[in-house]
Amino acid sequence: MLEHGEVQARARRIKLFLMDVDGTITDGGVCLIATPGVEGYSEMKVFGARDGAGLTLAHIMGIKTGFITGRKSQAVQQRANELGVSFVYLGQKTKTAAYEECLIKAGVTDQETAYLGDDLPDIPLAQRAGLAVAVADAAPELKAICHYTTQANGGKGAAREVVELILKSQGRWEEAVPKALA
Repeated sequence: MLEHGEVQARARRIKLFLMDVDGTITDGGVCLIATPGVEGYSEMKVFGARDGAGLTLAHIMGIKTGFITGRKSQAVQQRANELGVSFVYLGQKTKTAAYEECLIKAGVTDQETAYLGDDLPDIPLAQRAGLAVAVADAAPELKAICHYTTQANGGKGAAREVVELILKSQGRWEEAVPKALA
């Protein structure tokens, strides 16, 4: 983990904030609901409101956002639509191709990208991102290679914490606060 000044220097360059979903903007639980007499199942996810507010604020302030997740989930797509998330990649067995496509579409470099993860499949992206972030309850192997670990657990405001870190490091937090209140 880097010193605070080094983390801020990395955060100043961020234009794109990508993240995993389960375990970052949710607590990692997956609730499958089976209805008697109906084939298949429904899925329920609980998203933190603070994370949603943070991602909305990132969008307002011109920071593109994206979800790259291994699960296919209509709930994730719906939440992305509600928050104005720029890039949504569901059902990704490996996440590198989706990450690279996001960078191309956003017109940014690795150094201008932040990535938030919680587990082992996030390591390849964390190794590339200019600002690699692990949630507080992430796998130790991921924490060991990240530049920053949030105070918040996954689904409990970790994404919001990253947005605040980026905007404060860029000197834009004071400008952002009134926009969040509107």
